[in-house]
Amino acid sequence: FPWILRDYVSETLDLTDPAVFRDLSKPIGVANERHARDVKEKYESFEDPTGTVDKFHYGTHYSNAAGVMHYLIRTQTFTTGSNQVSCATRFDCSDRQFHSVPAAWQARMENPVDVKELIPEFFYFPEFLENQNGFDLGCLQLSNEKVGDVVLPRWARSREDFIYQHRKALESEYVSAHLHEWIDLIFGYKQRGPAAVEALNVFYYCTYEGAVDLDAIADETQRKALEGIISNFGQTPCQL
Repeated sequence: FPWILRDYVSETLDLTDPAVFRDLSKPIGVANERHARDVKEKYESFEDPTGTVDKFHYGTHYSNAAGVMHYLIRTQTFTTGSNQVSCATRFDCSDRQFHSVPAAWQARMENPVDVKELIPEFFYFPEFLENQNGFDLGCLQLSNEKVGDVVLPRWARSREDFIYQHRKALESEYVSAHLHEWIDLIFGYKQRGPAAVEALNVFYYCTYEGAVDLDAIADETQRKALEGIISNFGQTPCQL
């Protein structure tokens, strides 16, 4: 599911104002237009001396197992799964955890490397925003604030209200008129080829269907490494 809003700081959410919505015609990595030049330069300057790796705009992916567990860290069995993916026996650094909806959006605005989109739970499951199990998620480094329940936008009165308003935004006239642009990026003609290059929408080659023939890789270590990348760090869906 896409990030659909860009306003997480106002006291009220006006869904009749186009300015509160994200530009769905652009990948999340360049939702902040200031990142477009850097992303384009990275693509144009990249060269793999082995000739194996094609040029790409993003080395991470918008949907992967690690991203799902990042958002659902407060919800078992995803809590356990998160530690397994990171090969850790304890939680990640508190500042890197999903601790605030406004902060998560701000991270997208400040860091073109972080291209995680949303998961369906943002539109129907308020419980994932609550630390019901009382997990010790540590404290933020700068404020020393303890990480517990997810911090909500100012316009949300409660977790349930956040889900309600977020779903209402998804069903709004603006999103209905522009969602096809995001679908073009993820599933359609801007997913691959020249249109993807022009749209700044090319990801690491291993994430694309058919890009790697695992059966043809004789080296077991190399094959398992590629399987791990595909499994944990993202796979682009089949192109429509």
